[in-house]
Amino acid sequence: MILAVLFANVEGNILIERFSGVPAEERLHWRSFLVKLGADNLKGVKNEELLVASHKSVYIVYTVLGDVSIFVVGKDEYDELALAEVIFSITSAVKDVCGKPPTERLFLDKYGKICLCLDEIVWKGLLENTDKDRIRRLMRLKPPTEV
Repeated sequence: MILAVLFANVEGNILIERFSGVPAEERLHWRSFLVKLGADNLKGVKNEELLVASHKSVYIVYTVLGDVSIFVVGKDEYDELALAEVIFSITSAVKDVCGKPPTERLFLDKYGKICLCLDEIVWKGLLENTDKDRIRRLMRLKPPTEV
C-alpha cells in the first residue's frame, strides 16, 4: 500500500499531501519526519535523482523537481522499486502539467491540475495509472478509451 505522497517547498512547507491507511494521529509524525529527511539529504541533489530510505517496515523514495520536493511512502508490495515507478509517474506528470520542472509559484498556479493528476496516478493507496497519455485524458474528465 502507498501510505503517503507528499510535496514540500524548499523551506519544508507542505504543498500537497495524500495519506492512505495512516491514522490521523500519526500524520504529524510523518510530515515532520519526511520534511526533516528532505532537509538533511536533498541539498545539492539533481532534478529527479532518487533517494531511498527505510523506516521500520516502510520504504520511502524521494526526490526534488525544480523547487519542490516529492516524497512517496509505501509498505508491503510497494517496496523501493515499485515506489520508484510511482515517483517517476508523478514527476513526469508534474513536468507535463507545468511544462518544465516547477518553481514553487508555477506549482501553486497549476495546483488544481496537479491534484487531479495525482488522483489519477495514486488512488486509495494503490498505483492506478502510469501511462502519461491516459493520465492526461483522465484529467480532462474524459473516458479513458474511445467507444
